[in-house]
Order: sequence, then structure tokens, then C-alpha cells
Amino acid sequence: MTSHRPIARWVQAWLLLLPAAVLMITFTHYPIVGGIFSSFFSTARQGRPSRFVGLDNYSAMADDPVFWQVLGNNFLYAMGTIPVSVCLALLMAVWVNGRLAGRAVVRAAYFTPTILPMIAVANIWLFFYTPQIGLLDNIRGLFGLASRNWLGDPDTVLACLMVLAVWKDAGFFMIFYLAALQGISPDLEEAAVIEGTGRWYFFRRVTLPLLMPTTLFVVVNATINSFKLVDHIFILTKGGPDNASSLLLYYIYEVAFSFWDTAYASTLTVVLLAVLGGLAIAQFAYLEKRVHYQ
Repeated sequence: MTSHRPIARWVQAWLLLLPAAVLMITFTHYPIVGGIFSSFFSTARQGRPSRFVGLDNYSAMADDPVFWQVLGNNFLYAMGTIPVSVCLALLMAVWVNGRLAGRAVVRAAYFTPTILPMIAVANIWLFFYTPQIGLLDNIRGLFGLASRNWLGDPDTVLACLMVLAVWKDAGFFMIFYLAALQGISPDLEEAAVIEGTGRWYFFRRVTLPLLMPTTLFVVVNATINSFKLVDHIFILTKGGPDNASSLLLYYIYEVAFSFWDTAYASTLTVVLLAVLGGLAIAQFAYLEKRVHYQ
């Protein structure tokens, strides 16, 4: 009887893992393998079946100027939104974690943009950016400034999307920092006060290192968010003007569902996965060395 117990526990463990494993394989691993497989074939057309083309899709992608423009847009978007949203989230968390009048109301106000539907958020900001009648132009008019087409100007459209993303994401990341701050033992702060340590020195030398596990989690999620924007672009700009606001996932959506080139869309998806995987590995390699656990 004793010899059968390890086998029974092993079977029980796998049965418990089975639902999660099936979901993960079905919706994560299988699509990844299927996308890689499809990238080596042509798109089936009416009267022309799909056929193996090797690296032709990747060669076409390398010669696609729109792909390189979109990829550059996405890296600019990521560099503009990730550090700002993460730093702002940390500042907000520190602010609402202290002794603050109406703290619950302020926390709710910071978190509210996160729970709003993406389409609703895009329409709200569309009103802000609308020329002549929008909120921004009304404020500019008070100072005698001329109306401006914020979403129709290639020089400002990507920045407009960045502002929207930071406004929506910072409150979400704030929740994780707030939970981490409340998990830090108050004994550390009491000991620092006894030693005569300043608040800034304590924050820089104690609080920030203890927040590094949360920072790693937030940075990885912020990176993923910066490469999966579709809804806001669809409502606000549709990638225009002249692809100035098109990001990689939106371009994949266009190729797959507007141009109906699923093979090329699979190729672009493989590149997106490779970029996200490379960035995640780099972030873990850099930040993991600086992660401190209490």
C-alpha cells in the first residue's frame, strides 16, 4: 500500500493541474506554434491553396517600409509610456499611502481610469483632442492660441496616444505599489527614525530596494501593455496620419482582417513574440540582480 501512495499523489497532482494546463496549451502554446507554422506558408486565396514558401514572408517583411515605421513607432511609444507610467504609479502610491485627508477618495480617483472600458476611454479622449470644440482647444483659446488638429498631425499624434496610455495605466500599477508599500514592516521606519535617518534617504536605501520585486512585475506588464494597443488606435486614429500612430499589434490586425493576408500577419506576430520575449529576458536579467526580498 505504501508504494502506491507516491503514484496516487502524482496522479492527483496532475489531475489538479490538468484544467489550467489544457487552457494554457489551448490558448497560449497552440496559437504560438500555429502562428510560427503559418508564417512559413502563403495565404490561401480563392482558387489558390496555401503552399510552403519558406522564409519568403520574412523576406517580404524585411522589405516592408510600413513594418519598420510601425516597429519604430512602437519602440518610441514604449520608451515614452513605460518609465512615465511606472514612476507616476510609484509617486501616487507613496502619496495615498501616507496620512492624507480623503485618502480613500483619492485612491478611487487614481484607480477609476483603469476600470473604464477601453472604447469609452478612447471616446472621452477623442473629445479632448477634437479640433475647435475639444477640451484642449478650448483651453488654448482662452490664451488666444489657434486651434490644432492633435490627432491629424504626425508630430503630435503618437504623443497624444502616450498621454492617454499613461493616464489609464498609472492607476492600475499604483495598486501593486500600494500593496507592496503596505507590506513593508513599520519596524524598519521606526528603526530609521531612532537612527536619525532622513525620509528621502530611507526611501532611497530601504523602500525602493524592497519594492524591486513589484517594480520588476510592473515593468514587465507595462512592456506588454505597450505592445498590445489596438482599441484606442482603432477609435482615435486608425493608424493615421500616414501610419504615424500605427503600432505593431494594430498593423497585425490590419494585415489579418483588412488585407486578409493571414500568413504575413502570422509572420508579424512571430516578430512581436520575439520582441516581447527578448525584452522580458533583458528586464529579468537586469532587474533580477537588484531585487531584494524583506
